[in-house]
Amino acid sequence: MTFSTTEDLAALGDATVLARSRQEPELFAILVRRHEAALLRRAKVIVRSPEDAEEVVQDAFTKMYLYADKYVPQEGATFASWMYTILNRVAYTRYAGQRRLWGKVVELEPEHYESLPDERGGFIEDLTIRDEVVMALAKLPETASRILRLQFIEGKTQEEIAASERLSIPAVKTRVHRAKKLFKQAYDKQHYD
Repeated sequence: MTFSTTEDLAALGDATVLARSRQEPELFAILVRRHEAALLRRAKVIVRSPEDAEEVVQDAFTKMYLYADKYVPQEGATFASWMYTILNRVAYTRYAGQRRLWGKVVELEPEHYESLPDERGGFIEDLTIRDEVVMALAKLPETASRILRLQFIEGKTQEEIAASERLSIPAVKTRVHRAKKLFKQAYDKQHYD
């Protein structure tokens, strides 16, 4: 049976909308509209980042749609509890990945920079040098800039670069050598002209 008006669709229960969305995918948007805000609030509590929370909610809705045929109403459980179970699994998986990163990287809030010891002058110098390097790279031809970024910024080995760029290792070495010369010229020109 096809519903013709929005009022009829609004009256459908969540489980019915989910079941019908397998045949009429556009109906799944009803579930998204109904539950997105609440799921987003829950995801933010778990992953703590608005951007990550949005991705978690999108991933959760994708899983709900893909596994719609697995939904079975259970006594004492609501449709929302099924949705939150999926969301929680996706969010906690994301959170676990973030915790591994947090052990390696710590983001500082701007007010924390002020509490850094006196060595922060070196930190500012490093930022300035980084900006100068980025400016010099921008002045290079694309191929030279790319080869230097791959090796020195992304930390790829020449073998990895050769494989990803479909070049021989001697060709990579030659391109790196030429690109370094061009970079030195561009960098020196920034400082001495």
